Amino acid sequence: MMKLKLEREQREALVGRVQSFFELERDESIGSIAAEQLLDYMLAELGPYVYNQAISDARKTVAERLQSVEDELYALEQSVSVKRTRGR
Repeated sequence: MMKLKLEREQREALVGRVQSFFELERDESIGSIAAEQLLDYMLAELGPYVYNQAISDARKTVAERLQSVEDELYALEQSVSVKRTRGR
């Protein structure tokens, strides 16, 4: 899997959220470098699990949609009667 790359704005927002988490939940203050390092670590460690779950969810959704399309196609089929000719 490729390394997850975030847009600069997304990265800055997430670093801020990590810092807020530490402030609110742990009553600790961490700097932006520490928050960024923690974010990088969590992305590297959790990213593959989240990615794989997303792929699994997408696979399930696509399979359900394909089944729906297949059902609709069967519904569109017209019945065909075979006419028999005499002598054969």
